[in-house]
Amino acid sequence: MFPTPWRCERETGAIATAITEIKEDAWVAIDYTEDGIAEVAETTYKEKRLVVRRTRLVGIQEKLWPDWRHFGFLTDLDGTAVELDAFHRDHARVELAIKDLKEGAGMDHVPSGHFFANSAWLCCAVLAHDLVRWCAFLGGIVDKDELTVTRTLRTRYFSVPARLVNRSGIPRLRGPDKWPWAGTFVKALGKLRLLDLAPG
Repeated sequence: MFPTPWRCERETGAIATAITEIKEDAWVAIDYTEDGIAEVAETTYKEKRLVVRRTRLVGIQEKLWPDWRHFGFLTDLDGTAVELDAFHRDHARVELAIKDLKEGAGMDHVPSGHFFANSAWLCCAVLAHDLVRWCAFLGGIVDKDELTVTRTLRTRYFSVPARLVNRSGIPRLRGPDKWPWAGTFVKALGKLRLLDLAPG
């Protein structure tokens, strides 16, 4: 059974009490972002296993949000709290990818009342979504473990504010001088051009 997620900061009463009863030495540090720290522990809630991750900012922004924020889920899966937290976060990434497919690749609606037309639409949307993600990864725009947001990539790199001009028989892409993503675009284009073609 998949874990049932919820954010502890939205809960009150018994759940908050269960979290406060977790002993300080029970928290285990895990890898997190550069500007934050995170720890994982577990307890029980209504005879069910409650895994909790607490996060806190560090550095300059620590003064703005100095307190721990708690996120938790109930689960009946086997494994340590750290392993289950990692599984839950990976599962959340899948859900974010599905959300991105809906919002960024045209699956927020289907255009027809006919099943086969919508099936073709789904295939085209998934193909476009995968091409965007592969271009971003192979072009070095995003890291392998970084979430690729289609709308952001389309706005910054695919909807290029430029025009194709011909200089001495050589096509060139001419864009604005102060386009903020020009450097990243040129590097990504260079990497993609160096890729070997798939065998025919």
